[in-house]
Amino acid sequence: MNINVYTESTPNPATMKFIVNKLLVNGSVDYATKESAEKSPFAKELYKFSFVNGVFFASNFVTVTKTEGSDWNDIEPILKEFVKGAVESELKVQEVEQTVDVDFEGTETEIKIQQILNDYVRPAVEQDGGAISYRSFDAGVVTVELRGSCSGCPSSTVTLKAGIENLLKRMVPEVTEVVSEAL
Repeated sequence: MNINVYTESTPNPATMKFIVNKLLVNGSVDYATKESAEKSPFAKELYKFSFVNGVFFASNFVTVTKTEGSDWNDIEPILKEFVKGAVESELKVQEVEQTVDVDFEGTETEIKIQQILNDYVRPAVEQDGGAISYRSFDAGVVTVELRGSCSGCPSSTVTLKAGIENLLKRMVPEVTEVVSEAL
């Protein structure tokens, strides 16, 4: 299979999305630090570049966060070539594949919230090179975790409040607020 790699900018200026024409991982996995990448041959190799400050994988893309002071014009072609070679040589994203569990648990309201996040919000967040996970629902407050390009993105607060919170309030009257859990 001939591997093609193309890039897309994300709402976070420090991250770039490298999209390939092959499934890399089922679900998503975040290697926010060099230390966390120890069990990922692919991420471990990316962190060997001095300008890499974060690595996130989902379905058919890897989102790379650059260090401050690095210029995308200089590093994008290097990363694009590396990603192409890594995918062609079948460098593993994870030593052991994790299975994606889409069984929702909790009260009827919690299950409804999780379903909405999975069906409506997750695809949009993944489009921007990130991921969202449901954490909890307590006294009207939904707690989520944003990863990938969404983590630390200047527009993630707007996404969270204007997008996700408004959608959930409209579809689940019990929801009063949506907050993001810090990593």
